[in-house]
Amino acid sequence: MDIIKAIASELNVKNWQVEAAVKLIDEGCTIPFISRYRKEATGALNDEQLRNLDERLKYLRNLEDKKAQVIASIEEQGLLTEELKSQIEKAETMVAVEDLYRPYRPKRRTRATIAKEKGLEPLANVILLQMTKEPLLKTAEAYVSEEKGVNTPEEAVAGAMDIIAESISDNADYRTRIREMTFKEGILSSSAKDTEAKTVYEMYYNFTEPVAKMAGHRVLAVNRGENEKILTVKIEAPEDKILSYLEKQIITRDNANTTQTLKDTIQDSYERLIAPSIEREIRNQLTETAEDGAIKVFGKNLEQLLLQPPISGHVVLGWDPAFRTGCKLAVVDATGKVLDTTVIYPTAPQNKVTEAKAVLKKLIKKYNVTLISVGNGTASRESEQVIVELLKELDTPVQYIIVNEAGASVYSASKLATEEFPNFDVGQRSAASIARRLQDPLAELVKIDPKSIGVGQYQHDMNQKKLGEALEGVVEDSVNKVGVDLNTASASLLEYISGISKTIAKNIVVYREENGRFDNRKQLLKVAKLGPKAYEQCAGFMRITGGSNPLDATSVHPESYDAADRLLKKLGYSAQDITSGGLKGLSGKVKNVPELAKELEVGELTLRDIIKELEKPGRDPRDEMPKPILRTDVMEMKDLTPGMILKGTVRNVIDFGAFVDIGVHQDGLVHISQITDKKFIKHPLEAVSVGDIVEVKVMSVDVAKKRIQLTMII
Repeated sequence: MDIIKAIASELNVKNWQVEAAVKLIDEGCTIPFISRYRKEATGALNDEQLRNLDERLKYLRNLEDKKAQVIASIEEQGLLTEELKSQIEKAETMVAVEDLYRPYRPKRRTRATIAKEKGLEPLANVILLQMTKEPLLKTAEAYVSEEKGVNTPEEAVAGAMDIIAESISDNADYRTRIREMTFKEGILSSSAKDTEAKTVYEMYYNFTEPVAKMAGHRVLAVNRGENEKILTVKIEAPEDKILSYLEKQIITRDNANTTQTLKDTIQDSYERLIAPSIEREIRNQLTETAEDGAIKVFGKNLEQLLLQPPISGHVVLGWDPAFRTGCKLAVVDATGKVLDTTVIYPTAPQNKVTEAKAVLKKLIKKYNVTLISVGNGTASRESEQVIVELLKELDTPVQYIIVNEAGASVYSASKLATEEFPNFDVGQRSAASIARRLQDPLAELVKIDPKSIGVGQYQHDMNQKKLGEALEGVVEDSVNKVGVDLNTASASLLEYISGISKTIAKNIVVYREENGRFDNRKQLLKVAKLGPKAYEQCAGFMRITGGSNPLDATSVHPESYDAADRLLKKLGYSAQDITSGGLKGLSGKVKNVPELAKELEVGELTLRDIIKELEKPGRDPRDEMPKPILRTDVMEMKDLTPGMILKGTVRNVIDFGAFVDIGVHQDGLVHISQITDKKFIKHPLEAVSVGDIVEVKVMSVDVAKKRIQLTMII
């Protein structure tokens, strides 16, 4: 198989683009680096295309390895024919290779192998030939042998049927056809083991749906119900059609002595050997497709969460709400440094609201707090009531915001948090994290295992390795998209930078502590274990403000400094104009980019990137994202009435809709059918993303069930 050609056709790009990307990947270049600094080579393939390409490359290379192993194994057995070899080489999936290998795979002892040991293979061949002129039991008498353990003609026929049944099951063409028929026409059904039990799976207690139409979230839901021993799940195949197909293939003569026996054998082969394994394969295929879809949604949601705009310039009070153990508070300054921590008890059972307010007023006044960041966990609602009352009593303007605290408890109990705050308890660390994730969501969220951030569906039910790798890729792309300040970034943030390992990230921090600030990017080469290759990969994503070279504050790669300097000189500027912001409108002064690119000996795409970066040095892509909604008042579910129009923040996007926070502590659901009437959408992600600020209208409110139905069609 020509891997390059196959990937190019799948991704709908040119062969040369794939070839260039594969070469760069094989040389050890990272996806963010290739996407950002090798646009000419790959024809500007983006992060997403490159990740898909990398995934397919690994799969197809594994497939080629598998083919080589299978061919070698069959050759060793002396059974390889040119036709079989050609079929294996042309196979496009692992399943197709497995089907072709099935008859030659070393088997544990089966009913068929035992029958072969008893010398019944010639009898099986007689039956398959369908030419015998005497009754089968008569023919079978010749195979009765006490010595071989065949005591009667009936036993001989039964053994021969086992041999035929296995050969039918091992036929790759039959399996391919049956798999297709089952997928196209099969019905997946689920039923409850106990119909009286009240569970979240009630809609699946008596559920049927065509296999081909099963939506990903339903596949994962029935899988979970089955794993929890609540549901029984099975696939009902078009059995009559399948048996009829097999009979047409196998019964080639109308012979009264063999026809019925072959029909019985075909039925046994299908029911005992083929159906269970095809059902397993289809269930696995459905699960894999559902997981891939869910991982994609999870990744998109995570990316939006990571790229939420930082709220800078505020002294923030982080509030980790709780009942019995009290609400933990942490005040952090505008740079994220923790200034103070304490615990208050305004919630049940203590209800010390007056004392809590006094402590809060003191902290707000002492540190000039302008923003309160409240976690959305247990007791968040009660904490919010206290905050709203407090804000009305203050003489300085303070706002508050509810933040998604998913993963804060995982972080606060981690080794990393212990190293960062050795003298704090878990609650204090959590409060500090809640404050910081408002100031710079990306810098704070990278400290948490992406799987614990909780912006997806069924994340615990899927292949954890696959999920982990995909989410790590999302974090890596997000961090590199934004870039980091080399002099302030934590090791957790640095390790996601292209070319930087965990060890090198720690070494950068150690170097900084021992030698002070980095003055220029070249000093990175003095960091232990950071060689020329790692430098090439990481340098463009590391920013140095106030260093000796103004270009170090931009995302222009050091390999393009010469071109950037010559460009500035040609247009009558100096490097100093970069930091003073004197290069606005630079693109308007460049009349002929292709000609200038030739003169400066750089690629056209690279030159456009350089100009864009010099115009707005160190630009943060997060600035273009919607800013979070800051609040000063509170609403409750009982305040909502149908028809009310509100602004809200999209908290999670799933296959059938989006959950929107409208400030009442219970996210409302906008069903996919209520997201837009402008165009047909297959998935909510085509219209909304996590972090979007949207206008919604209340459709219905069920206080008892805590359900809010919203619409964006206003």
